[in-house]
Amino acid sequence: MKTIFQDLETLKKKVKDDELKKVVKDLEKKFGLLRTKSGLTQLLQKKKLAKIIRNVEYEQELVQLQVELIKLQNWVYENKKRVMIIFEGRDAAGKGGAIKRFIQYLNPRKFRVAALPKPTEVETGQFYFQRYFKHLPDPGEIVFFDRSWYNRAIVEPVYGFCTEEQYEKFMKEVPEIEHALIDDGIILIKFWFSISKETQQKRFKERMTNPLKHWKLSPVDQKAQEMWDKITYYKEEMFSRTHTSYAPWIIVDSNDKKRARLESIRYVLSQIPYEGKKDAVINLHHDPDVVERYHRQSHQEKG
Repeated sequence: MKTIFQDLETLKKKVKDDELKKVVKDLEKKFGLLRTKSGLTQLLQKKKLAKIIRNVEYEQELVQLQVELIKLQNWVYENKKRVMIIFEGRDAAGKGGAIKRFIQYLNPRKFRVAALPKPTEVETGQFYFQRYFKHLPDPGEIVFFDRSWYNRAIVEPVYGFCTEEQYEKFMKEVPEIEHALIDDGIILIKFWFSISKETQQKRFKERMTNPLKHWKLSPVDQKAQEMWDKITYYKEEMFSRTHTSYAPWIIVDSNDKKRARLESIRYVLSQIPYEGKKDAVINLHHDPDVVERYHRQSHQEKG
């Protein structure tokens, strides 16, 4: 590796053409990525060079964004703000993986992840939103919802876990409830992680063959492909009836999980005026090809 860098230095001195200078600079950058701890580890694992470079670039960009998330969390805590981020999407869309990257370096005393299990018999008889209200953010806190009350918009009607009357009642109430939360000062962001049917099938197969991911499979997951069109219908109904100017749906193309993680973090950072934001060494403008606001007239499912 040392010899390669020496050769590059020699090239830099001898090359006069501007285009060739760019090529040499690009090579220098790529070899620099291979020289990192992560790059060298992946080289020993005999991964393809192009993949190693992409992975290291992703890791470096992620760390820079996570530095900004720490600054954001400190601002939320010091100013007693309340932030609620909802992660919705089809099974295997990458919601959990995205949340993991959001919270990786955050102070655990200043955030929570709400991933509620199946409601108990008592909770089934309560006001539907009651069990979710227990997990709303306190002053100075960020709460990440790994699925949310929107279970009643898609999962429950698709699989027969609620009545038509319960579904309609929820769809009428949720915009009003979200409006009340925002009026009370809660910063609310609603993500929908979108994947194609083919990507979902591929990820399910990976879960079946990877013993470390077996726990992710559930009876509902196994029916997801079969119920694809029905889920699409209810998803579109949810967008149409619960997308509002004050609580819009933000669609994240998650067919590439790594890009989805980076751009969803970038979106959150772009929406909150935290202290130190201007000093960021990384671009905080999200890629509109990956993250976009839902539009009733123009939206077509990427996944």
